[in-house]
Amino acid sequence: MARAARQSVAKSRGGRPTKSAAIQRDLRLIEVATQLFLERGFEATSIDAVAETARVSKPTVYARYRDKRGLFEAVLRREIARWLSPLATAAEMQCSDVSSTSVEQALLDLARQMLDLISGPEPGALSRIVAAQATNFPELARLAEEEGYLKAVSTMTRLFDRLVAEGAVQIEDTTIAAEVYLNITVGHTFRQATNAIPIDRKAEEKRLRASLRLLMTGIGGPGGRPRTSGARTRPSR
Repeated sequence: MARAARQSVAKSRGGRPTKSAAIQRDLRLIEVATQLFLERGFEATSIDAVAETARVSKPTVYARYRDKRGLFEAVLRREIARWLSPLATAAEMQCSDVSSTSVEQALLDLARQMLDLISGPEPGALSRIVAAQATNFPELARLAEEEGYLKAVSTMTRLFDRLVAEGAVQIEDTTIAAEVYLNITVGHTFRQATNAIPIDRKAEEKRLRASLRLLMTGIGGPGGRPRTSGARTRPSR
């Protein structure tokens, strides 16, 4: 009876898994697929291997993800969402939270969070897979562009819009400012990760600080000067 009770909890009528069990199954599938894609690449990863490693049937994988491309899309979407999580949090941040520190420091902290996420081996490996499959599956490259970079730009634009509304910065085009911010803070590191170049975090920190100071000179305040106390100015000749 106890065994029957456990089975009734795990499955709904008709032998189908409960909603909770289905969610756990999908999470396990994505975890396994991510690991195999990273270890073997796209071509060498098969639905058979994913199903066997995740301990599910092949029909279950096909019913949920259609084919290997659909499974990789699900992996890519989840990883992109994870990489963008610091930006999403920052975009909802109250501007009063920024006022307790400098805008430059807030933008520096945000960039560091993003660098922590993209400095590992996974982002670069997935980016290489997308590039390698772009000819055969252009929708993968489009997904990476639209759900990755373009969404990052729009999210960062919202944050700059709020800072402008509060008078914390002066920006004529917040979308261009968002593109510049992302390119100078994480763009260089992401290119290194994509090309499997070892990342020197000490050097990246130095480059990040210098780049952000250049950006703040342009958006900081009236006359293009940062709105921070004690800012150094070049003496007039």
